[in-house]
Amino acid sequence: MKIARLVKGNNETYGFVKGDKVATKDEITYLTGVPIPQNVKDFLFDGWFDEIKNKIDNLPYESDLSQFKLLAPIPNPNKIICLAFNYVDHAEEQGLIAPEDPALVIKPRTALNSTESDIVCPDFVTQLDYEVELAMIIGKNCKNISEDEASKVIFGYMIFNDVSARDIQMKDKQFTRGKSFDTFAPCGPWITTTDEIKNAQNLKLTTKVNGKVRQNSSTNNMFIKIPEIISKISKVMTLEKGDIISTGTPAGVMLNKPNAEFLKDGDKVEMEIEGLGILKNTIKFVKSN
Repeated sequence: MKIARLVKGNNETYGFVKGDKVATKDEITYLTGVPIPQNVKDFLFDGWFDEIKNKIDNLPYESDLSQFKLLAPIPNPNKIICLAFNYVDHAEEQGLIAPEDPALVIKPRTALNSTESDIVCPDFVTQLDYEVELAMIIGKNCKNISEDEASKVIFGYMIFNDVSARDIQMKDKQFTRGKSFDTFAPCGPWITTTDEIKNAQNLKLTTKVNGKVRQNSSTNNMFIKIPEIISKISKVMTLEKGDIISTGTPAGVMLNKPNAEFLKDGDKVEMEIEGLGILKNTIKFVKSN
């Protein structure tokens, strides 16, 4: 199932997406007789989604998706956790060795952004870069979970662009400020539930900038695999319903490349992960105060 947050005019809602059609929250309530809640996080993680699972196949999809703007699928996650150097080829292109344990960066939720929206960057940033990543949505609170149990706490997947100001990242010698600007976490276009993805560890992922392929890889090339990622992070911090874990990016970013083509005003960035859709954003540089 593909579950999206939607807005039309001033009215925010959510619904199920099938092709270019959508069944909205109100339509789902009317057709199933189940008074599902207004808040999408309540719907996803407090039992309501499970309650209507067996009725989903009978839903008609009557609204055109084009009538809505898609929002970041999860509002106000408690944590956005990103892995660094988790693809061997990306680590190698930076002259590094992929770490045995997850190298973590926390992004603020104020960085969240959606597909078809601008990535807004102040003009004092001179090296704006992209990172296509597979993101997991945690569906259950958990702590000290084993690798064998890890798959049970994943609700679904989405595309995540870990946008990075490399000049600031290199100046600071750590990643937080350069990755934390507002709009620097585009994600979506929706959540795809785990039952639709046969093997999340073997998905093709690509980045195009103005139609030119910049990244072309597979999630199979992760160094630390998904069960180990969840298990090791849960030994550090409690994972909570709605948390986002973004699993790292493959080779092809501009960081430390000679004659690097960093993102510039008006660039069109398109990211695709097999089975999860396409994430599209435009770069917009603005004058800083």
